[in-house]
This record gives sequence, C-alpha cells and structure tokens, in this order.
Amino acid sequence: MAEQNPLPSTPADHGGDLARAMARYGGARDTWLDLSTGINPVPYPLPDLPGHRWTARPDADLLGRAEAAARACWDVPDGLEVVFAGGASALIAALPGELAAGTVEVVTRTYNEHARAFARDGWDVRAVGETTGTAEVCVVVTPNNPDGRQPVARARALAIVDESFADVRVGASGSYGLGRIVLKSFGKFWGLAGLRLGAASAPPDLAEALRMRLGPWAASGPALHIAAAALMDQAWIAATQARIAEDAARLDALMQHPGVERVGGAGLFTTYDVANAGALHTRLAERRIWTRIFPYSDRWIRLGLPGTEADWSRLREALA
Repeated sequence: MAEQNPLPSTPADHGGDLARAMARYGGARDTWLDLSTGINPVPYPLPDLPGHRWTARPDADLLGRAEAAARACWDVPDGLEVVFAGGASALIAALPGELAAGTVEVVTRTYNEHARAFARDGWDVRAVGETTGTAEVCVVVTPNNPDGRQPVARARALAIVDESFADVRVGASGSYGLGRIVLKSFGKFWGLAGLRLGAASAPPDLAEALRMRLGPWAASGPALHIAAAALMDQAWIAATQARIAEDAARLDALMQHPGVERVGGAGLFTTYDVANAGALHTRLAERRIWTRIFPYSDRWIRLGLPGTEADWSRLREALA
C-alpha cells in the first residue's frame, strides 16, 4: 500500500554531519574517521586551475567542453540535453516546480530530498515499494541509498532516475530514454562533493526550463573546469571502479561477525543489519569513527569506505 506524503516536513537527512559528532563525542575534525557518507575517500586529483577560473564567470566555451565530456562519459543520446547545477540537490529541488503538479511515486526507503521537494510544490507524494505506472511521475534512485536496490521506473508521463551512485559500476548507467530524466552527482564517485556539481539529462524543453529556473552560471567555473577533465579521464575511471569493487568486498569481509547480515550497497557504502545499530554506532563514535544509522530502522547501519591503510586498521581494531 502506498504511503501518502512521506516525511514532507522533515529536514534533509545526510551523512557527513561531523559537527554533530564532535559536539557529542569531542575531538577535532582531523581526529575523526568519517564513514557516514557515500563519498569516494580517494578523490580525483585536482588539476592546476588557471587564475581566471576563480575570477571570471564561466564562459560558453567552458560550459560546452564540460557538456561534451558529460555526454561522452555517460553516453547521453542525441535528443537529450545536459544541464549542470550546483549539485544534484539543486536539480532535485528545482524539478517539481517545472512540472504540472499531480501524483508522484517515490520508491522508498531512500533519502528524503525527492519527497520533500515534490511535497513542497504541491504534489501528492506516495512512497511505494515499487512503481505501479499509475502516477504521472515516478522517482527511483538506482542503485538505491541505502540498500543498493535497482528499482524499475514506471510512470504515466515521466520517470526521474537518480543515478548519483551509478558510476561506481562499469556499465551501470543506461537509464536514458524518452520520458526520462537522469540525475548525476559529481560528488560521489569522483569524491569532490565540495565542488557542488550535479547534472541532469532531459528533453530540450525541460532542460531549458531548468536553466531558466536555476539562472545563469548555475555551476562554478572551477567545478566545470575540473569536471571537463575528470569526465574524460577513462584511465582514472576504470582504475577507481576496480578499486572501489575491491574495497567494498574488503569491507564485507571486515563485517563478517555473528549476527551481522549484509542488506546491500552501492560500492561506496554498504548497509548492514545488526542486532542494535544504535549501540554499534555509539561504540564506533566513542572511538571517533562516524557511521550512519536511520530513523526508520533500529537494525540498519551504513558504512562508507576507509581511504587509507591506517583507516582500515583503525576500523578493524574498533570492530574487533
């Protein structure tokens, strides 16, 4: 049965809130191992930036190069346009206002930004376990956060497919087609969340409407410059996909304890079912390792990947 208007007034729920961890458990930021996010701990190496990227507005040539790199990297087909914004969150917030309000199905459990954005703009929001194809719009996150599922998108008019974590898997992208908007995040796989860069592929009319809503220079010059290089770096992409797969398997091996079951994940994070997620979360926090638990489950805990051998050793010792 669908759950109507799921959590429309709740605040956005994210990992990475180290200020809260430090306020409760002490320590400076550099004393914490933050495993609460799905951000690559080994980010893309920043290229040298010309000084004018910081002082001048992004020009059409730079935007064109970034769009071309995105089309090539993500195999965006002809007939769809790429829209950049200051993070996928900006696109999630903007999309409902450019569509005629009706009924939207959001496949849950997932992060609540999509439902909040549609509810704010007057939509009838229904949380569903799987799409029925009866709503005007559906939203699926694939692979889903936090359980790694890959739900099927069915809607009467438009499917919004959030692929923020899809780049960690070779060939995982591929949701493009008529009646679909595909969202991408530059912060997850490339590990540069602070750049605030996201992208949407959309039909030309909707792409133009999004650009008008977001305004000129929706993405910064430094972000577009770095993205144009990173999206074309096939050697780094392939090596990073292989490393993430190996590290995800390593994390599973580390979590093989009695009473722990793997729920699922998306490479950069894995969610586990444990007897008492809050107790494990607290135990690790007391050792200044920050993890993610969820208000709707007292058994699920999500861990991101450690980035260095010292980080792996620290986690292993804390779990012993």
